[in-house]
Amino acid sequence: MKSARLISPLRAVAVAAVMLLPAHAATAAPAAPAATDAKAEVTISPVDLDGPVISTVEVTVKNAGPQRLRSLKVSFAGPTGWAVQPSMRSVDGSLATGASASATFQIQVPEKRSGFVIRTFTATATYEGGDGLGTATATRSERSGSPQANLAAAYNNVAVTDESATTAGNYDGEGNSFSAQKLAEVGLTPGATVNALGAALTWPNVPVGTKDNVASSGQAITLSGKGSKLVFLGSGVTSGATGNTTVYYTDGTTTTGTFGFPNWSFDPLTAHGATLVKSTDGRNRPSGYGNATVKYSVFANSVPLDPSKTIEFVVLPPNANVHIFDMAIAP
Repeated sequence: MKSARLISPLRAVAVAAVMLLPAHAATAAPAAPAATDAKAEVTISPVDLDGPVISTVEVTVKNAGPQRLRSLKVSFAGPTGWAVQPSMRSVDGSLATGASASATFQIQVPEKRSGFVIRTFTATATYEGGDGLGTATATRSERSGSPQANLAAAYNNVAVTDESATTAGNYDGEGNSFSAQKLAEVGLTPGATVNALGAALTWPNVPVGTKDNVASSGQAITLSGKGSKLVFLGSGVTSGATGNTTVYYTDGTTTTGTFGFPNWSFDPLTAHGATLVKSTDGRNRPSGYGNATVKYSVFANSVPLDPSKTIEFVVLPPNANVHIFDMAIAP
């Protein structure tokens, strides 16, 4: 009897432990699969741009995650207005880690445009499992034509005229322009070096009264070199002279930055983060020189670069209110 009384409390503790441990485990929620750094990989095959043509495009999805990838759906789209059939495909089955699956699409490519054109295509995969993220996207850019050889090749506007022949200018769309005489007084003569924001720029080296700047509208300009920033020399027409510029590197990557210039007169001199370079007195109008008490200015601004990469070309902002006289790379 004494032994029974000693053993019974020990048995009671053991039974309690057996009952409590499973009960505790049953209340714990199953851990959600964690996303990993090894993300699903989406690639797009080359697209034939020599239209008009129906081009076949293959989109491949690779499961780089730790789990099987299931319920895969792939969508594909081209530039606005380009018809794609079908817009989405479902992929049967599942993909083990490291396995890939492909879906094909038909895209209607219109007749090729003249000049340099960049077309962007996008593919998106949605899925369950895999890396746990549920979606992955890829883009592919295809080019046709060649960028302009340099900024001077893209000049499309006359900003500077002689005070004796003002009608050749139309910097602002109203027939007005900078005075060559007043620019010379502040050192802006054809071919003059302009140091700004760490870059050595050049004032357009062309005869007065001829095209000497680019009214920016997305032109692609060849430029080679490495540096920390790309500096633009110019000024704006209206107060909305700003936009994105995209720098393309020789390795196929890009960076995009935003810059702008104040209006050539009346705007705050630091609008859009710009730096004043020079100001002149007055301007040339169709009727001759005038507005002598008003300042008309030239500015500099910049966008950052990846200093480890070599530039291949630059796409200017799609905003014709941005007028550019030169651009150069700063160390």
